[in-house]
Amino acid sequence: MEKIILKAETRSGVGKKVAKDLRNKGLVPANVYKGGKGATSLQVAVTDLLSILHTKAGENVIITLKISGEDAAKDKTVVIKEIQREPIKDQILHVDFNEISLTETLKVNVPLVSHGDPVGVKVDGGILEHIIRELQVECLPTAIPEKIEVDVTNLKINETIHVKDVKTPEGVKILNDAELIVMIVKPPKAEVPVAEAAAEGAAEPELIRKKKEEAAEGEEAPKEEAKPAAAKPAEKKEEKK
Repeated sequence: MEKIILKAETRSGVGKKVAKDLRNKGLVPANVYKGGKGATSLQVAVTDLLSILHTKAGENVIITLKISGEDAAKDKTVVIKEIQREPIKDQILHVDFNEISLTETLKVNVPLVSHGDPVGVKVDGGILEHIIRELQVECLPTAIPEKIEVDVTNLKINETIHVKDVKTPEGVKILNDAELIVMIVKPPKAEVPVAEAAAEGAAEPELIRKKKEEAAEGEEAPKEEAKPAAAKPAEKKEEKK
């Protein structure tokens, strides 16, 4: 694991106004935590911090903080705990560090990447899907891998790789559930031919019209109301002479 030196300066002021003033000067407010103890307040140059994040190790880089200023403490070996960013401009607002010991294990998330072209993709047109892109591991700070690679060359359609199948360097323990699926080759999506789709679209109005005609034929014609029979004229009785 790559080790980087980052210059830092002690910080006495706190609050939103102080933080805003620091950012206007190209600095980032920072805190260093160790166990359950109170944090040490620092400030670092944003350009220095960005250069560290662009190394291969990314946020898992081991940093030696060279601290200056009033009440400066001795150098601290730290890893990045959390970075707060402004959501729209992605500007770094604040950074938290965890002080570590190089002789004690710690838990970190490491990127999981695939290696090779699955036969199910190359030959059968399937799709390789990454279900999990990071694994949580436990190891010494000096043994943190930059990434964990998984060979997917022999994966066929519907075949999977589980956490238990992932190989790690010596001294690195995966903490995720061993039965979780990390990658799978899914079957290719069925495509409907353009001509067939057009034919189905053209037939739809005809089908709707046919259903309407069938419904109309099934309806009974309204019955005419029975008219009362015309009264017969009364017969005249012959008068007896």
